[in-house]
Amino acid sequence: MPDQSSDSLPLYFEGQGLDLAQHVDAQLQLVAPDSPNRPLYREMLFTVLRMAHDDLDRWNAKIMLQAVRELEKTFRVLQTFKGRRKVTVFGSARTPVEHPLYALAREVGTTLARADMMVITGGGAGIMGAAHEGAGLEHSLGFNITLPFEQRANPTINGSANLLAFHFFFTRKLFFIKEADALVMCPGGFGTLDEALEVLTLIQTGKSPLVPIVLLDMPGGTYWKSALEFVHNELEANQYILPNDLKLMRFAYSAEEALAEINQFYNNFHSTRWLNKTFVVRMKYPLNVHALAHIQKAFADICLSNGFCQSPDDGIDHDASLNLYRLSFAFSGRNQGRLRELVDFINLPQHWEMTDMAATSAECESLAD
Repeated sequence: MPDQSSDSLPLYFEGQGLDLAQHVDAQLQLVAPDSPNRPLYREMLFTVLRMAHDDLDRWNAKIMLQAVRELEKTFRVLQTFKGRRKVTVFGSARTPVEHPLYALAREVGTTLARADMMVITGGGAGIMGAAHEGAGLEHSLGFNITLPFEQRANPTINGSANLLAFHFFFTRKLFFIKEADALVMCPGGFGTLDEALEVLTLIQTGKSPLVPIVLLDMPGGTYWKSALEFVHNELEANQYILPNDLKLMRFAYSAEEALAEINQFYNNFHSTRWLNKTFVVRMKYPLNVHALAHIQKAFADICLSNGFCQSPDDGIDHDASLNLYRLSFAFSGRNQGRLRELVDFINLPQHWEMTDMAATSAECESLAD
């Protein structure tokens, strides 16, 4: 959330003897007369104006300009691919073509493309090039980083509109995660481990929505097993993480297993959102009465008060024709691993109500008592 309301920034300028609100509103009326996002654009403009007024440091201004330009351009380009399910694949750029992991990553790309999913990578060689090679250009997106030395994109996306170049690592990382409906982590070096740990941190802290995280390795491979042994023996044993944090990840040893994990995650689950202090899990199918009764007891530890309630979704910020349902509760926000267990539960077909959900909706309050 913004650190200041839409009213406080204009008051800041009024305190400096500047009345800018009318001028800013007039410009927004010209360029976005019907936009529901005008209050947000208004705050953005006032933030830039405050920075210009303070005029503290040229380097700060250049960083902000580059970041805003990079964000705006990427938002605009990715709008072309909106509505398509995307999977970010991480892994080493140094994996040689003859390595079995290269073949596995290529098969992952082919399998995801066959399921009509787009493959996002850093656009480089190794695992990234293999995944794009398997997916083909139509199902590939590359988020390349601009470096002071030569940095080439892989042949599949090089020179295409599906390749975006980033100046900052932090903006690039934002889109790796923001655009991902799932993440497939292949073995790699410091960069891969950095990306894996950042993804886990963002989901563990609730800063990024819950998505499937697949740790992919060759059959018999020890890369992720060894990494998680350290996590279990050092982080979990010393209570640096919660035991359920490890449930945010799943192992896979083939492209088919990776796809199955992703598909299972979206078997019934659609998305989540916060409505003020209420957490909403959107579902394609409503849960039956017995499943709701089980949730009230089995997942009471992540619900702060008033239990779980099911109802039809309002269709705000998604296609209303999807006819989604919502499971609403006062989520503690702390244990994302338990939230993943809840998602796993609602994804099982035996817990769905395939007829009219009026009964389950009417009984949700009594079940919470």
